[in-house]
Amino acid sequence: MSAELPQSVLFCCDHNAVRSPMAEGIMKKFYGTDTYVQSVGVKNDLEIDGFSIAVCKEIDVELSRHRSRSFDEMEQWGDDLSSFDLVIALSPASQRRALELTRFFHLDVEYWPILDPTGLGESRDAKLAQFRAARDQIVDRLIDRFGPPCADSVEQ
Repeated sequence: MSAELPQSVLFCCDHNAVRSPMAEGIMKKFYGTDTYVQSVGVKNDLEIDGFSIAVCKEIDVELSRHRSRSFDEMEQWGDDLSSFDLVIALSPASQRRALELTRFFHLDVEYWPILDPTGLGESRDAKLAQFRAARDQIVDRLIDRFGPPCADSVEQ
């Protein structure tokens, strides 16, 4: 089922260090700049995870410049939650926080249960496999929700 792309999407997860930056970067690559895409975490206490950067680089998504931020920082920096058309929560804690913050607005909050790969796998290869699994879940959910990637954005 593909849907028309919203004007703006906010991805959120626990720390804005693994899942939500991957989702933000992949959505920008797949669907271009027609949609304003951002990501936040419930907390901002971690830098972007190196495994997230590595597995996204495999599909030509650059995350190394990502700076993690929280819901609170997002509002301090002038990005109002009510200005987003759609909030996609990738963890239960971020879904609760998004619903709490959006109860005063008519705003769609979707929950996508994406695997949290942090702490899984013993070796580097095993860890990379877990991060790839999370990345691939995000890719599948994006395509299910918004349709196949735009040809012009994938070729870049």
